[in-house]
Amino acid sequence: MRTVIQRVQYAHITIDQTSKKSIGKGLLVLLGIESEDTAEDIEWLCGKIARLRIFNDHEDKMNLSVMDIKGEIMVVSQFTLHASTKKGNRPSWIKAAEPIFAEPMYKNFVKTLQACIGDKEIITGKFGAQMDIELVNDGPVTIIIDSKNRE
Repeated sequence: MRTVIQRVQYAHITIDQTSKKSIGKGLLVLLGIESEDTAEDIEWLCGKIARLRIFNDHEDKMNLSVMDIKGEIMVVSQFTLHASTKKGNRPSWIKAAEPIFAEPMYKNFVKTLQACIGDKEIITGKFGAQMDIELVNDGPVTIIIDSKNRE
């Protein structure tokens, strides 16, 4: 399971050119799922994201989590995070999980992250849909976390 986490001032998503959702200050989490991912990957990654201290404290040091600042979270599925570009110029998606496996894992990830952060509602994209995301990356701060690289 691979994520790209962006600290944002805001993020706005348009789904299938109609549905629109937004968050204010918080995290945009792009989530890629591969077929070897497990519930343990979800638990570990959600805990890591909820506790990730990448927001500035009163001394301007990155020392606060999204929960500390009462920030918002948007989670968007993105199979392209598992692109392989080793051969040729056209990416291979061989490591990305098939939708029949990935969609329930995505929903479980959102549910687990929701449990980790408490009462703030997580905003989501729509699995498998065409989505456009507009955001202001705060910092910029962008972090990549892969549940297969825990050490």
